[in-house]
Amino acid sequence: MGRWSVVGCGLALCVVVGNTMASGVSDHASAQTRDIPTALRELAGPVDSQPYWYVQGSVWTKHFSPAPEHNNNQNLIGLERHRDDSYLWGAATFRHSFGGRSHYGYVGKRFDFAGTPFNAKLTAGLLHGYRGEYRDKIPFNRFGIAPAAIPSLGASYRRLGVDVVLLGTAATMVNVGFKL
Repeated sequence: MGRWSVVGCGLALCVVVGNTMASGVSDHASAQTRDIPTALRELAGPVDSQPYWYVQGSVWTKHFSPAPEHNNNQNLIGLERHRDDSYLWGAATFRHSFGGRSHYGYVGKRFDFAGTPFNAKLTAGLLHGYRGEYRDKIPFNRFGIAPAAIPSLGASYRRLGVDVVLLGTAATMVNVGFKL
């Protein structure tokens, strides 16, 4: 099983476990009889919420295999639009691992763990900016544009949010955001 498969399975397991735990002790018997595909379908469905704008910035990055040329100050700034059905779209600009300016446009879904301040988020979109000698640093990069899928786990308090973002097999990053 590849590293991406492990991450995807781990994220799905966290979402299922978090949702099952949040359903309460009185629902324990029904949670035991619910199969995983049903639980995953429920998670993929819309969650009632209010639409909002979310602005975020990176505050910390750590590469898994650090090299002297790696930039750990991404200077990310992003803007997301969260819809009332828990789906979202957004864009971010940042300095990639080698210091060049990059951009990420995406759509995604937020998975709230009911009754807790915790959530998971999965976005997918196009990544631009890895050119020249850095072109092969990300998979499927043609013409400086590559597909990307980015999972994260987060917590929120009132209008403030913190997310731990997994950047493929390269790094992890912590973002702080604010609901507008």
